[in-house]
Parts: sequence; C-alpha cells; structure tokens
Amino acid sequence: MHYNPIKNISMVLPAAFMVGLFFLYPLAFSLFSALFTDEGALTTAHLENAVELYSNDILFTIIIVLSSIVILCVLSILIAATLRLSPFTSLVRILGVLYRLPLFIPLIVTAQMMRTFLAKNGLMNNALIEAGLFTPLETISFLGWSGIIITFVWKQLAFSTLLISGAMSAIDESQVRAARNLGGSRIRILFQIILPQIVPTIGVAMVLSVVTMMSALSVPLMIGTGTPTMMTADMAFRINSYGDYHTANALGLISYCICAAFAWFYLRQNLKEKAGV
Repeated sequence: MHYNPIKNISMVLPAAFMVGLFFLYPLAFSLFSALFTDEGALTTAHLENAVELYSNDILFTIIIVLSSIVILCVLSILIAATLRLSPFTSLVRILGVLYRLPLFIPLIVTAQMMRTFLAKNGLMNNALIEAGLFTPLETISFLGWSGIIITFVWKQLAFSTLLISGAMSAIDESQVRAARNLGGSRIRILFQIILPQIVPTIGVAMVLSVVTMMSALSVPLMIGTGTPTMMTADMAFRINSYGDYHTANALGLISYCICAAFAWFYLRQNLKEKAGV
C-alpha cells in the first residue's frame, strides 16, 4: 500500500487548527499577558500583584477544591461500589437513574438551583420547618464555602461515578466470584480486588473534576457570600472593574500551575505503578 504523507497530514490539519486556535493561542496570549509588560519586557510584577492582592483567595480556592475532591472521591466510589456489588437490583436501578441526573444540568443552572435550595429561607430549611425539625430562628444558611463545596460535589458526582462505575464493570466477573467463593465480604472485595485495578480511572476522574472546579465562575459568584472567594471571581472582577488583563491572566497562570500540579501528581503515581509492573 502506497504511503502518502501529504494525505495523512491533511487529515490531521483540521484538528490541529482547532486546537491551535481555541487552546494554544489563548494559552499563549494569557501567558504573555501575565509575564510581559505592554512594551514586551519580561516582568514578574503582575504575578506579585496577584499574590499580594489575592493570596487569601488563592488559598481559599485550593482548600475548596481539595475538600470537594476528597468528598467527591468517597461518594463516587461508594455509589459505584453499590451499583457493582449490591444484591438489591431495584435499588441499583433507582440509584443508576438518580446519580446521572446532574449530567444534564448546566453548571450555572446548578448554581441557581443550589442558591434557592441552600439559602436561609430556601427550600431545604422550609422543608425542615414544615416537618417540625427546626423553627425559623434555628435555621442557618449554607451559602458560602459550604455551599460551594456542596454544589461542586453534586455537579461532578455523576461524571466521576460514571467513569468509576464503568471501570468497575469492566473488571472480569470471575475475579469477584472467586473472591466470594473464598469467603470474601463485599468490603474486602471492594478494597482488595476492585479498587487496586481502577486507581488510574479514579485519578482521571478527580483530575478532570479539579479542572472543572477551578474553571467555574457561576458557582462562586452565585453561592459565595463575599470574601474570600475563588480565583475565577477575582479574574472576572479585575477585567470588568479595572480592565486589568495582566493581573487577571496572572491569576490564570496560577490556576494553570495548580491544575498542572494535580495532573503531575496523578501522572507520577501512574508511571510509578507501570514501572513496578
């Protein structure tokens, strides 16, 4: 069969053009704006300004994302394990439908929904008052850092559970049956048979969830209650209020570094596991 390099390159060009136009160009522009002055001189002043003004918000963002990821990981594994190992087929069917619902809800709609649900006079507190569990004076608002975590976890739960559940379903059923025949409980099967084989998939789900949380603007704006807030809200504020693209892009560069750190940790662990095989 005759090899035609021009034809092969022409097949790749449209995809490469889209990646360059919508990812590489904005990335290069953002990095240039964060690290260079308007005259083209290299500088760290924009980064220093971003850290000086928003160090608390940077720390707040990291804490929110880490807390959300830990809760998300535990809940995703719990739901996926229930779908994989539970003997109650009716429960599995109901759970299989319910956990997928957030997949079809945009993030901004999720934020508005949670704002209505978690506010002091929101749906959750009104339901508790009607049930007689609280009085109106005893209710509290979950808007703020707790509401942001709840919103992130609820929105990403369907995505991460879908990935983890798919990885669990791909494990050979004979392994699970053999463990059961040897007297293994469902807990031991989960932790000793299933989870060690799906660690890479869990890592992928968590890293992608980190990127989604770091890039969310509607959630901190609609669920947050002032300061501290997340870095995306600071970036929007610098641009809309001051037209300060340099500081906004410096915050974006810090966000890149945080996401890259999560991705590096996952890739490092994955390469270690492959090297040990």
